[in-house]
Amino acid sequence: MPLCEVFGSTSPNVSWTLPTGEELTSHAVFSNAFTLLLRLWRFNHPPFENAMGDATPVGSQLTPEYLLLVRNSKLSDFGKSPKDHMKLKRMSKNLNISLELIFMDSFPKLKSWYRQHQECIASTLTGLVQGTTVHQIVDALLNMMFRKISRGGQSLTSTTSGSSSSPASGAEDVSMRLKVPAWDILEGAPYVLDAALTACAHGRLLPRDLATGLKDLADLLPATLATIVSYLSAEVTRGIWKPVFMNGTDWPSPSANLFMVEQQIKKIIAATGVDIPSLAIGGSSPAMLPLPLAALVSLTITYKLDKASERFIVLIGPALSSLAESCPWPCMPIIASLWAQKVKRWSDFLVFSASRTVFHHNIDAVVQLLRSCFTSIPGLSPSTIYSNGGVGALLGHGFGSHFSGGMSAVAPGILYLRVHRSVRNIMFMTEEIVSLLMSSVRDIANSGLFRENLEKLKKAKFGLRYRQVSLGAATTRVRFAASLGASLVWLSGGLSLVQLLIQETLPSWFLSAHTPDQDGGEPGGLVAMLSGYALAYFVVLCATLAWGVDSSSPTSKRRPKVLGAHLEFLASAIDGKISLGCEYATWHAYVTGFVSLMVGCTTKWVLDVNVDVLRRLSNGLRQWNEEELAIALLGLGGAEATASAAELIIEIGP
Repeated sequence: MPLCEVFGSTSPNVSWTLPTGEELTSHAVFSNAFTLLLRLWRFNHPPFENAMGDATPVGSQLTPEYLLLVRNSKLSDFGKSPKDHMKLKRMSKNLNISLELIFMDSFPKLKSWYRQHQECIASTLTGLVQGTTVHQIVDALLNMMFRKISRGGQSLTSTTSGSSSSPASGAEDVSMRLKVPAWDILEGAPYVLDAALTACAHGRLLPRDLATGLKDLADLLPATLATIVSYLSAEVTRGIWKPVFMNGTDWPSPSANLFMVEQQIKKIIAATGVDIPSLAIGGSSPAMLPLPLAALVSLTITYKLDKASERFIVLIGPALSSLAESCPWPCMPIIASLWAQKVKRWSDFLVFSASRTVFHHNIDAVVQLLRSCFTSIPGLSPSTIYSNGGVGALLGHGFGSHFSGGMSAVAPGILYLRVHRSVRNIMFMTEEIVSLLMSSVRDIANSGLFRENLEKLKKAKFGLRYRQVSLGAATTRVRFAASLGASLVWLSGGLSLVQLLIQETLPSWFLSAHTPDQDGGEPGGLVAMLSGYALAYFVVLCATLAWGVDSSSPTSKRRPKVLGAHLEFLASAIDGKISLGCEYATWHAYVTGFVSLMVGCTTKWVLDVNVDVLRRLSNGLRQWNEEELAIALLGLGGAEATASAAELIIEIGP
């Protein structure tokens, strides 16, 4: 930030010659520092990716202000130990490190640019006044970018600002007018892009000239790539630009391999167990992209893949990919095809990245992918779960097995890891995961192998002993499915989704009526019991991922409220104050399983719960003949609860 502030405010009149012979200007130093700063706060992820849930915030959570808050927080705890003193002394030989708190007000130029950056994302551009310094810089930039174009002496700025000016007297005049600080160029860059894009849309600027002009702007000041990415991304999300034909004449054409890319995407999706009949392959309609997206991809393919261009591709590449994924099918396959034509060795990676687009727009595809994650593990014997079965089927065995055509098979778990961050509506995920978990439990309990074992147990001399072994095997598989469910919830939405699960999804599930198992007899009762145990293990593991097992995690501060409300729900249902819709065996197994896991694994949680709630819960457990569990629960609840535990022991007697 200090480098950006200082070198961005310096005119490029002074240069330094490096030992390698390379000439370094203030613009070059600024662009390097600015690019690194942008990558620190994931600038290359466009605004649509932050639109999770119902809200659409402007910008990302990893803002410059956030980076400074992290820096200040870290330094406030630094220097208090002898080890820190030694580290500071060692670093101070080469660096002048300030331990004072720093805020955005310390960087007025950066703050001003960031404000403009947010405004460009939030709304269309306004406010370019003729005759101002910004207008002069905009006019000079447009003349530099499109110096080969002469349209009656009219500047492209007239398309947006309503102003006009005479063309530059020559290349030297333009060059002199651009000997200004980098911050001034960045301030005028959005207006330049707006004018160029508008001129192209109205046919006054050829697409190839637009791509060349954008490249010239980025070559003049590489830091303007940030403005190019943010402006074009925002314009795509606004949806006000007509699509353009990627016909190979005006814009680059993907026709050479677009059909092959679409076929490979369909093959990857099908291999994970996802079937999408509406996925159009090889349609008769011509390939089209929104104008801003076409401009951005045309700019990216002008770069050579060398060491000098690598840092620019790393900045704009992820933004291009994320932006294309947000656009309708087949925008991402078109871009993957264009880049695969440019770099054939990237073909597999590009096709795999493009396959994620399907899940951005189709909720049913996400549900099918989740189902594939679950169906990759149930029904396997415990001895194979951690070897050739479950985990291997879920996450794959590497890329040794190939489809015909050279594409590697992708396991459902790996694919979900790549797509879950871009699922727009994550709130439905908890209900789907709970439903899939219950379905997995039924599959395990009603599997042919398990039924066969049950029939043998009825005739076996040591039936009870073998029945315990068989039930233990089923419980192991159920725990594995519950662990998968908890991992998916945590990956999909983190702390907020876990709290939604405990506060809303789970109580609603218990209150709703569920169709009893139609198989009847012992397997039906087993399904109900295993369902309750699976839910208990699932919820405790979700909560452990969110809060931790003790109070050392910052998120543990939210635990008392959520956990207290959940145990209040359990106690009220046991007291008969709430009417449940689930089977009694499921409810009994859930309550006893949840309390047992809490007593045995997360003892610190009990201290977060109101003593009255613990008493009511222990009384309910005693009514179920779970005296030992009731006493253990009260014994962990502190001094006041321990007294109640003593009273309960006396009442039970010897």
